[in-house]
Amino acid sequence: MEVIDRIEELRLERQWTKYRLAEEAMLTYSTLSAVYTRGTPPKLEILEMICNAFGITLAQFFSDGEDGVVLSCEEAKLLELFRALPKHKKQAVIDLLKKD
Repeated sequence: MEVIDRIEELRLERQWTKYRLAEEAMLTYSTLSAVYTRGTPPKLEILEMICNAFGITLAQFFSDGEDGVVLSCEEAKLLELFRALPKHKKQAVIDLLKKD
C-alpha cells in the first residue's frame, strides 16, 4: 500500500478532515496539503508526526494488519471512537479510566 493511501485510509477511518489531521499532527495545513499534492511520501519526521496524531507507531503504520491484536466488536468500536477524539478529550478519557 502506498504511504499517502495509508494516510488517507487512517484519516477517513477517524472521519477527520485534512485540516484536522494537520492540526492533530502539529503541521501547517500547507505542509500536509503539499504531501497530497506532490503525491510522494512525506519525509520521515513528517510521517512520524502524522503517526503520532493517529496514535500509532511507524511499525503499525506499515503493518499489513495480519500480525495485529484481534479486537472484539466492542473494543474496535471503542478504539474507533477514541481515535476520533481531539487530544484533550483523549486525555480526559485516559484520566477517567485511571481512577479507581
